[in-house]
Amino acid sequence: MEITYTEKNGILYPDLQVPVQTHYYIGKYGSMRLAFIKEHRKGYYATLLTQFRLNEYLHEVDVEAAEQVRTITGQIAKSKGVDEKLKGDDMLRWVAEMNSAKHEAEEIVLREVIYG
Repeated sequence: MEITYTEKNGILYPDLQVPVQTHYYIGKYGSMRLAFIKEHRKGYYATLLTQFRLNEYLHEVDVEAAEQVRTITGQIAKSKGVDEKLKGDDMLRWVAEMNSAKHEAEEIVLREVIYG
């Protein structure tokens, strides 16, 4: 890689350009991962930042975590017998059971993906 220079007022300035970066929306889980690596994985954070891969990495974590939460929530709900019949018979109980299943799923994903 050869660096070229531009002269202005007798001073040589390098002609450097920042590479084109991705810009994805970062949701709840990506933001949580960002806070974690900033605090506890500073070297990894700095590497991602200087290699211009931070946004893409956080987006991938966000998508993966959200998908895992959906999948695990469904598995937990199925194992507890939470189904469409319950939804029709007792909507409030169904909502409470689904919220409980989602909370359990999020705890698993936070432990394994976000803080792992």
